[in-house]
Amino acid sequence: METIKKFLFITLLAFSLTLSAADPININSADKQTLMLVKGVGEKRAEAIIAWREKNGPFKSVDDLIQVEGIGQATLDTNREMLTIGTSTAQ
Repeated sequence: METIKKFLFITLLAFSLTLSAADPININSADKQTLMLVKGVGEKRAEAIIAWREKNGPFKSVDDLIQVEGIGQATLDTNREMLTIGTSTAQ
């Protein structure tokens, strides 16, 4: 049993390190599935992010995400390091 617990712990640790080293999520181009990787963003919030940018154009900063209904300051602060707006040449 202890061996299984150790294996699971190491696997989860490796997975979390992989996520933290992953490329940032571009909130101006990410699809729904990718946006759902953001902690606190499920299907409805991902759809709201996409709808907001379709209506208003690209986000000018990650902080603009707070304008999306359902996205609060805590969600923004928790995920800030993994989010980007990209660059105008990379779009």
